[in-house]
Amino acid sequence: MMTKEAAERCTLFVAGAVIVALTAGGFWLSYAHLAEVAGQHGLKSSPVRQWTWPATLDAFIIAGELLMLRAGLRGMTDWGAIALTATGSVGSIALNVAGVSGTGSTGTVPLLDYVVAAVPPTAALLAFGVLMRQIHQLVDQPVPHPDTVSGQAPESAVTVLVKPAERPDEPVQPTEPPAVVPAQLPEPPPDVSESKPHGGRPPKATLAELVEIGRIALAEHGALSRSLLRNAVRDRDLTISSERQTEVMKILRPEMQAARETSPNSG
Repeated sequence: MMTKEAAERCTLFVAGAVIVALTAGGFWLSYAHLAEVAGQHGLKSSPVRQWTWPATLDAFIIAGELLMLRAGLRGMTDWGAIALTATGSVGSIALNVAGVSGTGSTGTVPLLDYVVAAVPPTAALLAFGVLMRQIHQLVDQPVPHPDTVSGQAPESAVTVLVKPAERPDEPVQPTEPPAVVPAQLPEPPPDVSESKPHGGRPPKATLAELVEIGRIALAEHGALSRSLLRNAVRDRDLTISSERQTEVMKILRPEMQAARETSPNSG
């Protein structure tokens, strides 16, 4: 029988293939229609320029989507790439629709002609938005702890010290186990809890406060991911942006590596 993880992986693969095919088909239909519009408005005598002209608009969409994909893989939000993609997409939709009524026909243009012209660029834009959402969800998934991956419970921290025998015929006697002192987690800065507002939008924390919150979450869970950091900050009625998350994760990366190396199953 297919496991849940395998079924989910297969579903994502098929959905990704459909999204890519939908994006490519919508982009091609939009590009071809814009080339026809260009041929009807001064470029009919030069087929090369007629088919090159739509690239001056659709190239913005391609560049913006590639930059958005790069930012999504890094777990960030590139507003410049979003603005570039939106500008090219809105311009493509507008010119596709305007090209229907600008063909020089004297009769009334049916409403369905506008719909046919607007569907391909709109479908390409929406399909890429769905793809970016899936990428963000995959990037935000927490990294599993080594103990949960191996399925083994961590070994007990209490060890029994064996007292060596003074004579060969004397039996070995175990001594009392040493007292285990629980590790004390660093207390959060007092200004973080005291500065909680009674209403309105939660305030933004400083970089030092966010690093301290991430360090506490790392000590509690044995691992740290972007989602764990965001939830820890939200529990303190604070906010954190994607750029701040990246900075905190970069600062705490040595401590995260040290925590993985010192875990019971790391050796």
